[in-house]
Amino acid sequence: MERAAAATGRRTPTAPECNISTSTLAFDQHFTTTAKGTLHLAEIVFGMLVWILVGGTDYFGRSALCWVMFVAVSFWVLAVCLFVIYLTGVHHRIPQVPWTTLSLYLDCCATALYLVAAVVDALSVKQAIVGRHNYNCWAASAFFAFLTTLCYAGSSYLSYRSWKTDEEAH
Repeated sequence: MERAAAATGRRTPTAPECNISTSTLAFDQHFTTTAKGTLHLAEIVFGMLVWILVGGTDYFGRSALCWVMFVAVSFWVLAVCLFVIYLTGVHHRIPQVPWTTLSLYLDCCATALYLVAAVVDALSVKQAIVGRHNYNCWAASAFFAFLTTLCYAGSSYLSYRSWKTDEEAH
């Protein structure tokens, strides 16, 4: 009888028992105003322009441009993910991950591979007919690939400085 009364009786939860979820992620609105944040935004925008400009052409017949697409899309996805991680403050919530080292490796790899992709993209422009759609898109994508390379080089420098500071602190 006591079990039936306990099972049917409705109990109002007290304040500590209410399970109201609040977000523990902080939106760091000042990250986009820092040099690192600005470079991340530039990497995202310029990298997106590279793969959109190449992707809008008949690139799949040229293996060199397939490499450009691979590099552009891969690092664009990684840049967006890292940007969201820094913007939401997840890097503070997961201290087990060496974020400065990870950022340094990512930026250095992106600089090297984007430089190769930009050169390949620029050399592929010669294979297109001047004034045609492919020529214009490939020329523009080569320009933006070099800009993206410069952004990643700047990020590499800033990541190196941050990594060096962290290493000296430990």
